[in-house]
Amino acid sequence: MTPANPHELPPPRHFQLRCALAYAAPIGVNGIILPYFPVWLDSLRFSDVEIGVILALPMIVRIIAAPVVGAIADRLQERANVLYWSGGLSLLTAIALFVATGFWPVLIIYSLQAAVFAAYVPVVDSMAVSGVRRWGFQYGALRVWGSVGFVVMSLLMGQLIGLWGGGILPLVAAIAFAFTLVAAYVAPRLGRKRPRPETAAQGRRLAWGAWGRLDLHLLMIGASIAQAGHAMFYAFGAIHWQEQGFSGTEIGILWSTAVIAEIMVFFASGIIARRLTPWTMMRLGCAVGVLRWMLFPMPLGFAGYLALQSMHAFTFTFLHIGVQHKLVEMVQEEQESSMQGIYFFYNGAFLALATLLSGVLYKYYGAASFPAMAIAAVAGLATIALAARLQPQRSAAGGKTVEPS
Repeated sequence: MTPANPHELPPPRHFQLRCALAYAAPIGVNGIILPYFPVWLDSLRFSDVEIGVILALPMIVRIIAAPVVGAIADRLQERANVLYWSGGLSLLTAIALFVATGFWPVLIIYSLQAAVFAAYVPVVDSMAVSGVRRWGFQYGALRVWGSVGFVVMSLLMGQLIGLWGGGILPLVAAIAFAFTLVAAYVAPRLGRKRPRPETAAQGRRLAWGAWGRLDLHLLMIGASIAQAGHAMFYAFGAIHWQEQGFSGTEIGILWSTAVIAEIMVFFASGIIARRLTPWTMMRLGCAVGVLRWMLFPMPLGFAGYLALQSMHAFTFTFLHIGVQHKLVEMVQEEQESSMQGIYFFYNGAFLALATLLSGVLYKYYGAASFPAMAIAAVAGLATIALAARLQPQRSAAGGKTVEPS
């Protein structure tokens, strides 16, 4: 592949394969932890309140730690070294859970795990985006393997829990975290970007770089607000379907449909990116989000919900790809990990707030409260539109020409 920037060396050997492994391992871990960690907590006979606290506190720790570690990664000669520390320390916390049975030990260990593992995926994202920036790789074709890893590990963990119960989780999680160390070893080494004489003066003049760009922060905030519209679905979607009379198998198919739609868009992202600008992709994602959440409480039947779940291709994937493509244009590579950490922070913060609001709304209004999430999509769309209006025609941070909004 011809480098997009003639000042850069050719890409590392097997760059795409190595990025795929670097994505599949940590997001595969999430496929174990996110759906099934509450099952393990329940097997320890914790109360509902204790389980809620154990799940909530690490969420706060995670969104604080990610931007801090991302900023550290940007200062290193080789950002991939962060992955060794992240994966290794996470493995130690997973092993510690073998013997933790009380509330406070589990809370402390799981919070530490959230802190040390938080930056793994954002740093891998920054490496993938560097591949897009330097050599013209397609982000979606790299990121898709994380979604595949999530699906595979979720299905595998479901089978293992069916055979041996929730107590198997610490062992499986430890094995999965060990694979993140393997992924850290094979992750591409990119070093620091080779400086160009014409950008040296800009680097001195714009010391804050992307940190001081209001349009960039509004872009990430707008996308995060729109993504937070998924909060009520994540928390109460399965409950709503149970109330509709769907079986466990049907609910599993509905969840899988969303991820399959996500994977298909990631695979086709190169074709999509040649036809739609990142701004258009994000606007479509928000607009479809309004439709999805307005329709969700209606009695659509199984086929109707299959179609509705397919909209995840827009409400998540289009938005995520659009943001990543704009980060290529608007952010200097020297601040890429920092901005990925900030985007992770915004995503986590707004999702946490929306989750809390969802609990209150669902308690009083039940399924009728799902359309409230459409407000998040509208607010996200408005914020993204404002970011587009504020963006200069040429990105001073990223150094690439920006298409008019």
